Amino acid sequence: MKKPIHTSDNISQNPSASSKITFPPRKIRKLTTITPITKIAEIPVATAISTNSDNSPKIFKPLTFKGEVDIALRHLRDKDPLLATLIDAHRPPTFESSRSPFLSLAKSILYQQLAYKAAKSIYARFVALFNGEDNILPDAVLAVSPQQLREIGVSYRKASYLRDLAEKYTDGILSDESIVEMDDVTMFKMLTSVKGIGAWSVNMFMIFSLHKPDVLPVGDLGVRKGLQVLYGLKELPGALKMEEVCEKWKPYRSVGSWYMWRLMEAKGVLPNVAKAAVTSVEAA
Repeated sequence: MKKPIHTSDNISQNPSASSKITFPPRKIRKLTTITPITKIAEIPVATAISTNSDNSPKIFKPLTFKGEVDIALRHLRDKDPLLATLIDAHRPPTFESSRSPFLSLAKSILYQQLAYKAAKSIYARFVALFNGEDNILPDAVLAVSPQQLREIGVSYRKASYLRDLAEKYTDGILSDESIVEMDDVTMFKMLTSVKGIGAWSVNMFMIFSLHKPDVLPVGDLGVRKGLQVLYGLKELPGALKMEEVCEKWKPYRSVGSWYMWRLMEAKGVLPNVAKAAVTSVEAA
């Protein structure tokens, strides 16, 4: 399973001087149009994206907008008494990230299918290779050979993913500016066209890098298990069941999902009030 991109790091950068590459300051070329992709991945059927009645995508304020998290919590408390018990038991969520879309996507590739400590170590060496996060730009990534990446622990396969991402930037298919302006449907199409970036990675990127409020990551095991525990479901819910159960969370399913991760961090132990409520629901 691909690893989340929403971790905060205190990275120690102490590789040997010979492993570092010096790059002059560069800026990503600003693009005004998006070049079409010949073959583009379709949105997975199970992906939950908020749309209007005419099937056009809904636009909401990002969760970093002043007061938006408070509004989300009030909405979730009012609509879901079970979730309200988790809201009372845990600190309010924070959604902060200063990384550019390119850097966030590159980091998500590096963290895939690795334990957190191993991924953090590799990412630290990756950052050091470029002499800092500010220098991790598409042109710079393309200037590094697969062997150089392999020497810091990046597999050849992931090196090819990083190269594909960087090439889509330099070819004009993607840019930081265009990604920020995309609606959810277009974003899924464009980002899943990058090798190594699937629906789960895009969900995490949308929640923790772009701070979109209404994303339900139906492929995330932690969210699925959290819903099973919170609602006393006999089976691990699939995509359709998740959408049914979480319908009342709209338009703040990202925040509801955040509390499912907190529930699983607590090893699935519910607050006492929630336990009583779940028992009551099961009995009914």
